[in-house]
Amino acid sequence: MNNTAKIGIVSLGCPKNQCDAELMLDKIAKAGFGLVSEPGLADVVIINTCGFIQSAKEEAIAEILEAVARKNDRFNKKIIVTGCLPQRYKEQMQEEFPEVDAFIGIGKNDDIVEAVNSVLLDKKVNAFTEPEELNMEGQRLLSTLPHYAYLRIADGCDNCCSYCAIPLIRGKFRSRKFENIIAEARELAQEGVKELIIVSQDTTNYGIDLYNEQRLPALLDSLCEIEGIKWIRLLYCYPDKITDELIKTIKEQEKVIKYIEMPIQHCNEQILRAMNRSGNEQTIWDKVAKLRNEVRGIIIRTTVIAGFPGESEEQFTELAEFLNNARFERLGCFPYSEEEGTAAADSDDFEQIDERERFHRAEIINEQQEMRMGEFHAELVGREFEVVVEGFDKYFEVYFGRSYMYAPEIDGLIYFTGKDLKISDFINVKITDVIDNNLIGEVV
Repeated sequence: MNNTAKIGIVSLGCPKNQCDAELMLDKIAKAGFGLVSEPGLADVVIINTCGFIQSAKEEAIAEILEAVARKNDRFNKKIIVTGCLPQRYKEQMQEEFPEVDAFIGIGKNDDIVEAVNSVLLDKKVNAFTEPEELNMEGQRLLSTLPHYAYLRIADGCDNCCSYCAIPLIRGKFRSRKFENIIAEARELAQEGVKELIIVSQDTTNYGIDLYNEQRLPALLDSLCEIEGIKWIRLLYCYPDKITDELIKTIKEQEKVIKYIEMPIQHCNEQILRAMNRSGNEQTIWDKVAKLRNEVRGIIIRTTVIAGFPGESEEQFTELAEFLNNARFERLGCFPYSEEEGTAAADSDDFEQIDERERFHRAEIINEQQEMRMGEFHAELVGREFEVVVEGFDKYFEVYFGRSYMYAPEIDGLIYFTGKDLKISDFINVKITDVIDNNLIGEVV
């Protein structure tokens, strides 16, 4: 055992993947290895990959190739690849990247220390099992800023949307035990975490497999009782599973911030059926209206797919017009990604749209959203918001941070002037201007 080796980890993709990485980091640290944040300084570099869509796969492959280049230049001695990509492409990865010393499937994350020890002894490792064997429990070494942490409440997915490879990669939906989540949240609060960001592949489905009922509202009620927690943020909520009880909880629980991520993917009923999703334009509109009517000031984030197989120009126009009317405060539009093994990619019933057209349609939606965001931001000038400090820009000499309206990494930042502030401080900021769609303010 060579505990003097320095270990670096690069985690790509979603917050659920980041939770996996943090569980592995804690095991590595407790085994006595030194940790480095710069992969080029690591004796062993671990690349925790995403394999959800083509762009994510390309990013992961580029990261692996960089590590291979460093290994050839004798910077990195060993390379371990974990996460969704090897889970999805076991044989291909081993054939394409012989320079990689270990491939670890999702269900074998608990064996990461054993894998590190093995590669340091010049042994090749290929460790795989069913993704449902992923252990979601255990201590985590947080890689986020000290005031927030992702709290995973489930993994896998049973929805089987026709475009999505998640069930193929991460397996069936499975909730964590209620008491385990609460215990972890208490530990995070004791470590100084103020914001819990609730994540899973389908957050609104929490508890259905363990307790035969959706228990997200009850879970939120219990999380709100934890001393030290200030904000609780909801991501990955399916529109048809956002119940009146959940809306009531968001409205009445002060710690549950008025923000929800609700991916709709499309509004046209025919396209939604082809996606194997429920609902239609009216049901989505009703849900948006109910959230806004019941929860004052709520920020709704959504995602949509442009260029889904068979999407006509009329159906695309319907989507664009719906988004203009709905005016989501946060929106990401992605061109359809043709993923092998999914119904939308493999079935003869789906006519694929030219890739350039997919990107063109997504670009139109995103440009329209930029204009809507400009109008939304203009309405915020003169208002005050509670903001958590997340850093200082030395070039522009301003602090930056987030209000309740901003989820980390995906929604941007607020920039503001002030003095003697520290990361994790919660302060009040008055919005004074909008520059390039960024809110500008000053501490009050």
